Amino acid sequence: MSLPFGTRQGLVLGLVFIAAIIMIFRASYLQLVHNDFLQEQGNERFVRTVEVPAHRGMILDRNGAPLAVSSPVDSIWAHPETLLQHRDNWPILSALLGLPISELEKKLTAQEDRQFVYLRRHMAPVSAQQVLQLKIPGVYSKREYRRYYPDAEVTSHLLGFSNIDDNGQEGLEKIFEKQLRGVAGSKRVIQDRRGQIVKDIENIKSPEPGKPVILSIDRRLQYLAYRSLKSAVLENNASAGSAVIADVQTGEILAMVDQPAGNPNNRTELRGELLRNRAVTDVFEPGSTMKPFTVALALESGKWTPTTLINTTPGTLKVGRFKVRDVHNYGIIDVTHIISKSSNVGTSKIALSMPAERLWRLYKNIGFGAPTGIGFVGEQTGVLHHFEKWSEIGHANHSFGYGFSVNMVQLVQAYVVLATDGVRRPLTILKRDRPITISEEMRILSPRSVQQVRAMLEEAVTKLGTGNKASVPGYRVAGKTGTVHKIINGRYASGHYFALFAGMVPASNPRLVMAIIIDEPKGGAYYGGAVAAPVFGKAMGSILRILNIIPDDIPSMKIAATSHSVRTTQ
Repeated sequence: MSLPFGTRQGLVLGLVFIAAIIMIFRASYLQLVHNDFLQEQGNERFVRTVEVPAHRGMILDRNGAPLAVSSPVDSIWAHPETLLQHRDNWPILSALLGLPISELEKKLTAQEDRQFVYLRRHMAPVSAQQVLQLKIPGVYSKREYRRYYPDAEVTSHLLGFSNIDDNGQEGLEKIFEKQLRGVAGSKRVIQDRRGQIVKDIENIKSPEPGKPVILSIDRRLQYLAYRSLKSAVLENNASAGSAVIADVQTGEILAMVDQPAGNPNNRTELRGELLRNRAVTDVFEPGSTMKPFTVALALESGKWTPTTLINTTPGTLKVGRFKVRDVHNYGIIDVTHIISKSSNVGTSKIALSMPAERLWRLYKNIGFGAPTGIGFVGEQTGVLHHFEKWSEIGHANHSFGYGFSVNMVQLVQAYVVLATDGVRRPLTILKRDRPITISEEMRILSPRSVQQVRAMLEEAVTKLGTGNKASVPGYRVAGKTGTVHKIINGRYASGHYFALFAGMVPASNPRLVMAIIIDEPKGGAYYGGAVAAPVFGKAMGSILRILNIIPDDIPSMKIAATSHSVRTTQ
């Protein structure tokens, strides 16, 4: 039986009315009773709290010049599922990313079930914008920061590097990670189902940039030292080399350079052998650069003076069943010429006239066998055995730099003692913001004995000495060469040497100390005077002018000094 038309129409309208009432009731119920629950569920699907990256603090030289900076870059990422559906866009995308299509497909298919995959990290913002302008579905960008080193290889060993996520990995970048590392901020955003940010809602926390680190390094000196060292390594076909310069008055390290070197801006060159800071990680026997300390100790004893004569004939000295040898038979020479001629025989005779404990204690007080305190990761402290373990030949060997090991910074630290009239000052790689206090210093040798030794070291840098190639026109230079057999597989290797020079300038009132080591020169010459000393002369010639240090080796000054000396004697 069919219902009349009017009845059917009323029934339909009634059902519609009832459904409408139910929908209104349900909507009101959800809005009023379950609003918080629904809002939370909606937020979970669309509202996200995302990190806002903070850029890393700069590393600056002592004059404020940037040595390491973080530059804004864009990283291109994709939603794999979406991009896999738009293969027709792959050729142009591949070209702009510099990524082969095969590699692009590999990245996407391997992570097809994920929401995010990097396609190219750290693109220049301009290049990244070209990619985004294509409006390829599923392709987006993310702002990041990349570390940049303006001086590249010149500072590479010192600064180290940070990884692709801007975390310090080596060198000063790692040492000062806590200070340099910024604190990321956060913001609330709306994202679509592919993870792309649709809208910023609110800033929760602003990012805090990392704090700067101001080094004691002078960028200009760093470059000059590096250029001179690199030239010497190449000219002498050497395996490696290092050089360190320190300010005598403040203990600040003004330059620290190494060879070979890599460019930390190019990640393909981030290899250990190119970025190792050899000035602190490599140790060596310092050889003849230690003779001035043996002589200073002898002068302190009162048994020796600069003019005391020593018979070095016939150029050898038998110590037990061993022999100490000189390059030449120097005959009878005074203590001054023991230094300028670099006589092993003469130095051994001097040392053996004193208790071994005195030499050991001097070396210990200088800082050998202990960390330098500058805080480098991977620093090797070298070895200094207790004097009770020295044999008679060991006693002799220690007097001219064999039988123990040091690193380059320790050698510089030792020569700062000679430059400060016998006071050991703490070294630092950071710019000092206050003067060194007396409590931080340690007197190791008397001013008189050190000044006498410094005069001998000046003699060593004349034409009659072994270090004449370290001379700097217009300045008095005091320094000492060293040539040391390398130890390979626990034995001294024939034909393998370290060439060394350590010195200070101006000798009348030292301001700078510089030490150089050239590892295994194979160009024919291997003596410290021929290979390492020229690095000092070439670098310091420019450095002294840049620092505006007044020359102390001009005729008028010599005449004045002579007349003053005569009046004093009279």
